[in-house]
Amino acid sequence: VQLLNEPHGRVRVETSLLLEPQVADDRDDVQAGDRVLLIIEDDIHFADFLLDVAHEHGFKGLIAVRGEQGLDMARRFSPNAIVLDLNLPDVDGWTVLDRMKHDAKTRHIPVQVVSVEAQRWRGLRLGAVGYLEKPVSKDKLALAIEHIKEFLERPAKHLLVVESDIDQQKVISELIGNTDVKTTIVDSAEAALSELTHSRYDCVVVDWTLPDMGGTELVTKIRKDAGHEELPIIVYRDHHLSKDEESELEKMKQTAIVKDAQTPESLVAETTLFLHRLEENLPEAQKRILDRIHQTDPTLSGRKVLIVDDDLRNIFALTSILEQHKMQVVYAENGRDGIEKLKETEGIDVVLMDIMMPEMDGYEATRQIRSMPKFKDLPIVALTAKAMKGDREKCLEAGASDYISKPIDSEQLLSMLRVWLFR
Repeated sequence: VQLLNEPHGRVRVETSLLLEPQVADDRDDVQAGDRVLLIIEDDIHFADFLLDVAHEHGFKGLIAVRGEQGLDMARRFSPNAIVLDLNLPDVDGWTVLDRMKHDAKTRHIPVQVVSVEAQRWRGLRLGAVGYLEKPVSKDKLALAIEHIKEFLERPAKHLLVVESDIDQQKVISELIGNTDVKTTIVDSAEAALSELTHSRYDCVVVDWTLPDMGGTELVTKIRKDAGHEELPIIVYRDHHLSKDEESELEKMKQTAIVKDAQTPESLVAETTLFLHRLEENLPEAQKRILDRIHQTDPTLSGRKVLIVDDDLRNIFALTSILEQHKMQVVYAENGRDGIEKLKETEGIDVVLMDIMMPEMDGYEATRQIRSMPKFKDLPIVALTAKAMKGDREKCLEAGASDYISKPIDSEQLLSMLRVWLFR
């Protein structure tokens, strides 16, 4: 609670935290060995409905009505699975999903997205185990929960590797390891299609240049002919593709769960994500690989950021965080200079805009940037001094893409940048 002095000696009271709606769940009744489902959903009635479905399938249920609350509960309770709504009142649900999948404590937890947003392929590519669009029937929800339950009950996940080169087969096998993954290796596209017809797999690693079939054709056949539309496929290659091949691969990424791994490190990261491997159980060599790759995020590397803030200490602190991830930083110390810097600097990918500045505040600077057609889609993240009720709405009304309060949580900021740069 904050007391604010008003004219004529009056005192106005504002709360910096919104009160959470009270929702009955099972948090006081979770016992060792219980299977727990965390529900992150701000619609209390739908959350209660999800809780009933969870109970019917043998899960205890926890409910979070806000994104930050959900992230905290995921870390504290380590649930077996999560159901996530993307339209949350305090933080973008995409940011919640991204933060979970970049946190070693939560990365392995299967996340079922249930949202009004029609971006199924995006959710699945980011590591969601399933994606349902609202409105959704009880039967579809029950099927999704049953799928998660079956996934959790299997002691080992199944990986199919399609690679014709014997040396590469050995490299991939050693990289993935076999502590919690059963890896099957075949040396041709035809053998892969036959294997997928008779056995169930959680993920496929494909060599793009197999001798009997091109990568595009094989991925198409896996999805259509073998009936595996939602099977994650990782294209692993140690050479550059032609422009036509790159174009074909990019098109596939828009309509399928296809990821591109060009290094051994990225292959380990992508298979760990889609197989939902518990990082603490991995061999030390693989843990070190994951630590290295998460320090050099390809979504952020090389991107140019404009920081607009009148406090040089804030600029320095933000620059230190961003440059660790190989981002390029330019800055301005007030709103007017920020607009000029944006006009004169080519290739700015995102703006971090402080709200409370002299001369021209962040609201006005954001409105002026949005009035220029060239920058109508430029991601602008508002930085506010403290989280007050209504701040997020004011920032969005002025044209900001998103909002984060000071002191800045570096992981939240990086996640927010990944989400907006991905878009």
